[in-house]
Amino acid sequence: MGKGVKQAAIPPDRHQTRASVLHRSLGRRGLLLSLLLASAVHLGGADKPVAPHETFRIRMRDGVNLATDVYLPGTNQPYPVILARTPYNKNFIGGVGPEATRRGYAFVVQDTRGRYESEGENLPFDRDRDDGEDTVDWIVKQAWCNGKIGTWGGSAGAITQMQLASSGTHHLDCMHLTVGAASLYRELAYDGGVFRKSLIEDWIRATKFASNALPTWTSHPAFDAYWKQRDASLRYDQVRAPAVHIGGYWDIFAQGAIDTYLGYQSHGGPGARGTQKLVMGPWTHGVLSEKAGELKFPGAKSPPGGIHDPWKWFARWLKGETNGIDALPPVTYYVVGDVADPKAPGNTWRTAQAWPPFATPGQPWYLHSDRSFNTTAARKVADTSLSYDYDPENPAPTVGGIQLTIPAGPIDQARVESRHDVLVFTSEPLGAPLEMTGRVRARLWISSDSRDTDFFMTLCDVYPGGKSYNLCEGALRARFRGGLEREELLQPGRIYPLDIDLWSTSVIFNTGHRLRVHVTSSSTPGFDPNPNTGAGFRSGRETRVAHNTVYMDPGHPSHLLLPVVSGR
Repeated sequence: MGKGVKQAAIPPDRHQTRASVLHRSLGRRGLLLSLLLASAVHLGGADKPVAPHETFRIRMRDGVNLATDVYLPGTNQPYPVILARTPYNKNFIGGVGPEATRRGYAFVVQDTRGRYESEGENLPFDRDRDDGEDTVDWIVKQAWCNGKIGTWGGSAGAITQMQLASSGTHHLDCMHLTVGAASLYRELAYDGGVFRKSLIEDWIRATKFASNALPTWTSHPAFDAYWKQRDASLRYDQVRAPAVHIGGYWDIFAQGAIDTYLGYQSHGGPGARGTQKLVMGPWTHGVLSEKAGELKFPGAKSPPGGIHDPWKWFARWLKGETNGIDALPPVTYYVVGDVADPKAPGNTWRTAQAWPPFATPGQPWYLHSDRSFNTTAARKVADTSLSYDYDPENPAPTVGGIQLTIPAGPIDQARVESRHDVLVFTSEPLGAPLEMTGRVRARLWISSDSRDTDFFMTLCDVYPGGKSYNLCEGALRARFRGGLEREELLQPGRIYPLDIDLWSTSVIFNTGHRLRVHVTSSSTPGFDPNPNTGAGFRSGRETRVAHNTVYMDPGHPSHLLLPVVSGR
């Protein structure tokens, strides 16, 4: 199916030039690491010159040829294979080849469809399920493959793995997934139906996908047939391999890593169910770092047991070595604490048998019209509502959070909290530490004088000095309140309940700290501002100011469900 062509090693200067161009294209904040990710560093070779290898043009089922480099240890015998499929240039990833071959693996790296030396249309993740399956079918037929294949990669390289695994292939023995998402709609392009503007626009522009890539994604604002065809989360039962899932609480795919772990662990096919590992740290898209946003988390670089180490994972599943990594607890997670107090609880790693580690239905914490936030439900009609005007021409800024090309992570929210169009609810100082680990959800009762508008919610940890750091966040475009597959406009003035998913975290609020919640209707440039007109997504330039109201009376008790851990 593919013809081998010898290819000389790329000289170091050429390799460095390509890396530098990509780095510059993403701006001074780096984000080269955010594209290829720390997983390349884990394997110890992404910044090395590419070694000698053989290049093949592997023919896919539709006749398109994908450029694929093969690195072999050198001796004439079959080996276990590590496969990486990337839109970020196989010649850069190829630096891992010498380390892989030194350890006794064949290393195969492929430019995905339409990228660099591969043929086909240059659209992100468009046919990765079929292309991945065709690639492993080709690999397993080669004399240098002993039948064992593992996959590796971070970010887009994790997404391509998930797409491949969803094909149902029997030729996949393990995966190592760093910050990826199985659902391209819910966990990448749209959050609660709100387009992730800076993430998607900047990423598509910087990586030079085709000019029709962005229009293709923005022309599908609902979870329609286009997205379902490419949604690996709808095919968990087709996955047949054990995997490590690495995610960060402030990563762009924070919930995606957790959801994929849960999907494979509980609903995967033979070989996948019950064999998954999850690692969640206090990280943005650049994992295994102690620094996230404005905070530094001690020990965050080193999860216990080496569960994040791909070489241990591959040795166990591709070579059959008994190294204990599969016996480690299924879940390894970092509990965030007060970083200013060395005696505060938290800022430590834990392990668990499941996620979330503690079975809790969620403790309701209520919003009140006096802007308090506590566990007491409204008892009188006077505790009614608060309103604000949201102007799309003057949206609230995105400050930290789950971002890629703008500053991410926990950042003091003073700029947001001082705005007239942001409702801020704050608890009393805590008399004792409060721990919560798991998913945060909210039910918000709202009305608007517009046919459509957005609602954003953020949960914060307020330090005694007044700094307010965002922990997790969620959004919902009101027209998708009944589900992401269908759009239903608001009736002006009518009260509706909204269910908002703020994703997950693990934190111990220290004594003297306060919990805080924001409610607003915009976060730009992180998210595309709603014009409030009710028109189709990006169908015109007209905007209007929306008068939005949040209700907090006994019949409409707006609240968050917090995964509070008791008895520890």
